[in-house]
Amino acid sequence: MPGPSPSGRPVAGRARGEDVGFRDYVTARRGSLLRMAYLLTRNIADAEDLLQAALAKTFQAWDRIEDPGALDGYVRRAMVNTHISWWRRRRLEEYPTEDIPDRPVDDHAGKSELHDTLRRALDRLPERMRTAVVLRYYEDMSEAEIADVLGVSQGTVKSTVSRAVAKLRIDADLLEG
Repeated sequence: MPGPSPSGRPVAGRARGEDVGFRDYVTARRGSLLRMAYLLTRNIADAEDLLQAALAKTFQAWDRIEDPGALDGYVRRAMVNTHISWWRRRRLEEYPTEDIPDRPVDDHAGKSELHDTLRRALDRLPERMRTAVVLRYYEDMSEAEIADVLGVSQGTVKSTVSRAVAKLRIDADLLEG
């Protein structure tokens, strides 16, 4: 049965439990989804806006999504589609001009080189260590979550991540940078 609105009238098509389920989903997955939005936009403010728009679309379709395992995919697809839509709209507002601005452009080469160096250092780690580090620091998963994903104990996760970080700290390429 639909729950009441703030005014006390029933809200058609939306049960109170569905709102709680959506809230729980957003609370649990917000960090990971925001990271993906940031990877799409490369700007934290735009990433937050993109995630908000995608979550609004997901909330509208919440009662039609039957498979809980498909939720991340649904939100990510909504983010990609929304981002493409925004990009197309923004692209139409930009027109070429003969005037070149006198502002200097930031040089991102150093940052890109550091990312490449770190990626290569991660690639040199054994697969299990690399997986644990990526899940811990890139996906921001807890040790308990990583243990569940990898099918090992939390102690194994702690020692694996610790050994991997120790190897990264003495990696010759990372020490040069």
